[in-house]
Amino acid sequence: MTNKLRVPKQIGWLVPGLQVKRWFALTLVGTILMTVGILIWFDIKPIFYTMQFISKVANTVSTEWLAFALVMFGSALFFMGWKKTNLSILDLGEDKDSDILLEHLYRRRKLNRGPRIVAVGGGTGLSMLLSGIKNITNNITAVVTVGDDGGSSGRLRESLGILPPGDIRHCITALADDEDLVTKLFKYRFKTGEGLEGHSFGNLFLTAMCAITGNMVSAIKASSNVISIRGRVLPSTLDDMKLVAKMEDGRIIHGESTIPEAGGKIKRLYCEPENCRALPEVIEAIHQADLIILGPGSLYTSVIPNLLIKEISQEIASAKAKKIYVCNIMTQPGETDDYKVSDHLWALIEHSGSNKITDAVLVNNYLPEKLADKYQKSGSYPVKFDSEEVKKLGIKVCAKNLVETNKDGLVRHSSRKVARAVYYWYRKEIKRG
Repeated sequence: MTNKLRVPKQIGWLVPGLQVKRWFALTLVGTILMTVGILIWFDIKPIFYTMQFISKVANTVSTEWLAFALVMFGSALFFMGWKKTNLSILDLGEDKDSDILLEHLYRRRKLNRGPRIVAVGGGTGLSMLLSGIKNITNNITAVVTVGDDGGSSGRLRESLGILPPGDIRHCITALADDEDLVTKLFKYRFKTGEGLEGHSFGNLFLTAMCAITGNMVSAIKASSNVISIRGRVLPSTLDDMKLVAKMEDGRIIHGESTIPEAGGKIKRLYCEPENCRALPEVIEAIHQADLIILGPGSLYTSVIPNLLIKEISQEIASAKAKKIYVCNIMTQPGETDDYKVSDHLWALIEHSGSNKITDAVLVNNYLPEKLADKYQKSGSYPVKFDSEEVKKLGIKVCAKNLVETNKDGLVRHSSRKVARAVYYWYRKEIKRG
């Protein structure tokens, strides 16, 4: 969303938005007053002698050229000293690229003034979204589901009794300021090693931080500081939340990882314990939000689990913020077979208990001519957009090209396109009032 700053190297430090010119002027005034004060203190009569000197020089040199030369020379010296002082304080030597610092400062100031966004979900869908919206604002709160019980997260959860760190780790790395070595380290997954195989370093790091700091929230804050993320990541609850699905044929399926594999259609999703408590910081973030984004991601195992926490669903429904749901591109076997856009919305409404859970839905309106064969083989098909049914729900529609494809015909949400579409819709709604 932000374009690279293109200005002359020196003039760039005076670009509006850096919030440094005011302090430059204050320093200049202070320096002049201090100098004059010291000269008066020692009875050197600076103003008298200075004016006398200028008067003598003016008889031989043009006053305009003399004034111009003094101002330019003094400004150049002062500006150079001021810049070098700042670079020194920030520990940037002559061999470092100060242009990178300038770009960083400009973007940081601009992003700090962005809207307060709360993104609710889990899995790869939420991390994809965060990768895009971190280029719109620094005021991001990612609310992450903690129902995961599979893979590395499930093993750590079962053996150590901690909240599953996997989705949280994905969100932290997605919000990282730079894709540097530490970020890559958080994503690294051990391929061999007794007890280590299958675990990611980030999951183990969060687990260790949780043991050191005493709880997952403190562990997330500490880990976020390590890789310098934009915004913050919060678990939806600190309770040991587990998902339970009641199928249309009457079966009861326990566990987030087993629900998609059960086969059949999900009638209702529950959580154990039934009354999980929302994290207070989550409720506060929703209350202060300008924009709330639900999804994309697995409807029943990533998005809806957050809404099963009554405090969260009630706060979102009553929030003054603009609210939008990002609908999935393809159906998910075992969760949303044959689902249309309206079916996704109905599921959100029924599980949150409110038809005010979202103001609008963002849907994809473009697909390549040929999709990968693996979709048909797995029973995954494009989510149909039934506009008439959506309108009956009183929900606005925003339809955009949201996909990025590869040569194999695989489609994914583009983080850049989704972020741009959401922000465009938000700005338009703000103008409407």
